[in-house]
Amino acid sequence: MLRWALLFLILGLIAGALGFTGVAGASIAIAKVLFFIFIAIFLAMLILGLTVYRKIEGP
Repeated sequence: MLRWALLFLILGLIAGALGFTGVAGASIAIAKVLFFIFIAIFLAMLILGLTVYRKIEGP
């Protein structure tokens, strides 16, 4: 998912440099959404990994 966010970010930057403002804005918006979804999933897995995994493994 982070790879897709970076791809859309690069696409948006290139489109913005070439003057395609509509495509650039849409690409940057998609990149932002994907990045925040990635961060949310990462934090959820980090918290689960620190709590649930230790209970399964034991001390």
